Amino acid sequence: MFETLLLNFLFLLFPVLIYLIFFENRSRAYNKAALVLLSTVTMFLCLSTPIEMKLGFNFDLRYIPFIIVALYGGHKYVFPLYIVLNLYRFYIGGEGTFNSFLMSTVVFILVPLLHKKFIQYNTRERISCVVIINFINMGVYIILLSTYFETLTSEFWQIAFHAITTHIGMSIILMILIEQIIANLKNRERFLQSERLNVVSELSASVSHEIRNPLTVTSGFLQLLNKSKTITSDEKRYIQLSLQELNRAEQIVSDYLSFAKPQSENMVYSNFETETEYTKNLIIPYATMHQVDVQYSFNNHLNTRYDRNQLQQCLINLYKNGIEAMKEKGGGTLVINISEKKQSIIIQIRDTGIGMTKEEIARLGKPYFSTKEEGTGLGMLMVYSTINKVKGNIEVDSEKGKGTTFNITIPVTQ
Repeated sequence: MFETLLLNFLFLLFPVLIYLIFFENRSRAYNKAALVLLSTVTMFLCLSTPIEMKLGFNFDLRYIPFIIVALYGGHKYVFPLYIVLNLYRFYIGGEGTFNSFLMSTVVFILVPLLHKKFIQYNTRERISCVVIINFINMGVYIILLSTYFETLTSEFWQIAFHAITTHIGMSIILMILIEQIIANLKNRERFLQSERLNVVSELSASVSHEIRNPLTVTSGFLQLLNKSKTITSDEKRYIQLSLQELNRAEQIVSDYLSFAKPQSENMVYSNFETETEYTKNLIIPYATMHQVDVQYSFNNHLNTRYDRNQLQQCLINLYKNGIEAMKEKGGGTLVINISEKKQSIIIQIRDTGIGMTKEEIARLGKPYFSTKEEGTGLGMLMVYSTINKVKGNIEVDSEKGKGTTFNITIPVTQ
């Protein structure tokens, strides 16, 4: 029995090891398909090698990958496992086939309903959730199994105890490994993003000032020429177009300058109330012009240290992006909510605009990527740079045609 248990444990580790070796650096969509396939194979192997117990009944670990995929992926990704599980179980036959079908159907219907909430949990909560569901599932299994016996001896309850603890123990080990892989992937992405932002910051600080000087001089001479009475109307129009382009160039340079390191004279220790109020009042006329209603709420007493100018520019960029995303729909609502949670300041900015695809969300904050036709991508790059400097984290939830939500979590520092 112990050898079979170890073999089943190896089956559970199979998708984790294969993922780490072959699929860790592939695209996310490709990864999910591979994980579903590997989990299906794991479940198939667990069904093929059950753990034989005394009193003439067996159990296996098929529901561990089934429940984990249901919680992480929802109905869409667990459906192939549900089909394979029941087809193979009917093929094996024997007593308990109908009970197996009934249990798998209940798990398939109910457990994926927790998917959206499960994804929002932290690591400890997710592990606890999987353990509780496996405990309930095995408890129901033991109850159904007890109906096959006329008398329930102490030996039956001892075996039932071992079956439940085995499921719980295996679930905990597997979930710890999965959560560690997820944490490693997030840390690696955060490190790469930090490196990209540092490169842009260094370049912008060294180059932008040098570019701005000749732009200012050129703009001044063009303004003088524009006042001349000896130039033709066509020449005046050319000068005006040149001035407009110079202004646009200066705006791009200003965006680059925003990546420079925080200036000591701009550093404050506060709770964001002054900055959020100021930027909200600043953006209201622009929102009104595009038929956007701004809803603002502030409920935070936590203080942290940050660059006031950079935070203001960061918020303005997010507000403008939200308003411009609603412009194509003829208006909408921009919700700005600042709150606190577990020694962190939470900034939530939600719009009802055109939304983004998962691919677009994954590329946010990358240099020169923009969802707008005339965008440079520097605005969002500046947003990610600013939040990175205060050790914060940005999570984006968006759906095409329904809108986008930016959830920014900033830990409090003394």
